[in-house]
Amino acid sequence: MALPVYADPLERVWYYSYRVICALIFIFLISPILIIMPLSFNAEPYFTFTPEMLRFDPAGYSTRWYDNLMTFGMTAPDAVRDGSWWADFWQNARWMQAAKNSIIVGFFSTIVATVLGTIAALGLSRPEMPYRKLIMAVLISPMIVPIIITATGLFFFYSDVGLSGTYFGLVMAHATLGIPFVIITVTATLMGFDRSLLRASANLGAGPATTFFKVQLPLITPGVVSGALFAFVTSFDEVVVVLFIGSHEQQTIPRQMWNGIREQISPSILAVATILVIFSICLLTVVELLRRRSERLRGLSPS
Repeated sequence: MALPVYADPLERVWYYSYRVICALIFIFLISPILIIMPLSFNAEPYFTFTPEMLRFDPAGYSTRWYDNLMTFGMTAPDAVRDGSWWADFWQNARWMQAAKNSIIVGFFSTIVATVLGTIAALGLSRPEMPYRKLIMAVLISPMIVPIIITATGLFFFYSDVGLSGTYFGLVMAHATLGIPFVIITVTATLMGFDRSLLRASANLGAGPATTFFKVQLPLITPGVVSGALFAFVTSFDEVVVVLFIGSHEQQTIPRQMWNGIREQISPSILAVATILVIFSICLLTVVELLRRRSERLRGLSPS
């Protein structure tokens, strides 16, 4: 919003001061990212800027740590990079296995969280739903309760029912953490939904299932997809639950990073962090585009 021409001196001071404060907060929040990304290209095995990097000397920069991500754990990392080398990378590279586990667990946990969270949001959005606030508080409790408490409870429960150390248990645990994000996102989308469309659909003879899939779901799809993306990011970044429930074979990227910090501190972790930051930025961009599309569909912004 532009500063009005009739603003007095105090308003002008606050106008510029407010923007400076926002800029400082923004720099404070992204400063760790701004430090990690160039350090991932450090030619030396250090977590600090070398004199060559500070002088912007090309000799101080290298992609060796990104290459190390690909070769770590391979049986023949120095072989010619032909088809057999890539097969070795796909089957044996430690970070590749962690990435596959993260994607598999994140994909299926996102599906479970999206389905269950959307169903819960549809019920909680109905005005005749009894004890809505109490049920909402219970359903979103996994994102409020400290994660260590949730992970401990899941560990003891899954150990009793035989799900500890299984992919199914890991998927369900991550879905438990993702459901609150889906509920909040879809519920917020349903707040602006015109319920007269449901009554019009019923008057035209459509059943509840037809009304949902033909009328309601297309309009709330941006909210559902946004909730799914948040659930996937939650699963993709989770490490505490994996440490409690996952077995040694179920190494995800955050757990592999945790192991790397404990066993051998290497700038390869900074390379992984940089890749995850870029991945998160892409997901947030998609969420923002979906939010704008949802506003246009609901007539809250010009098309």
